[in-house]
Amino acid sequence: MSTKIKTTVEEMIKPYLEEHAFELVDVEYVKEGSNFFLRIYVDKEGGIDLDDCGQISEFVSTELDKNDPIPDAYFLEVSSPGAERPLKKSADVAKAVGKNVYVTTYEPIGGLKEFEGELLSFEEEEMVIASGKKKHTVPYSKVASARLAVVF
Repeated sequence: MSTKIKTTVEEMIKPYLEEHAFELVDVEYVKEGSNFFLRIYVDKEGGIDLDDCGQISEFVSTELDKNDPIPDAYFLEVSSPGAERPLKKSADVAKAVGKNVYVTTYEPIGGLKEFEGELLSFEEEEMVIASGKKKHTVPYSKVASARLAVVF
């Protein structure tokens, strides 16, 4: 059910977001405790602000009221993906070259399932991550999750 809701919401809002130069990063429909949450993460060149989130929230709320794709009561949240933005698509990974990333894999690669460091390259479906003096080649097909990593 949550996958169908996610897909329906994405299809419903994507044209509006693209028209207004926003990028849809992710949509989540989750149950936490007794409450359901529809979370929409958006970004744009230079970052989004509170006014952007409010504008998008109003549009989404109106569309959801019209189309009513969610049978349960839920809370709508629209926000930035944050500093540790998830890298959901291969295009997101390609944009992250030169930045610090945190990657987990479905199975060990060279004995490791977690990799953190600078993403040196992403070519031919392989990520090359520099961690200290070591370089790790991670096949994109083995990636369970990836996000930007903040280094302090």
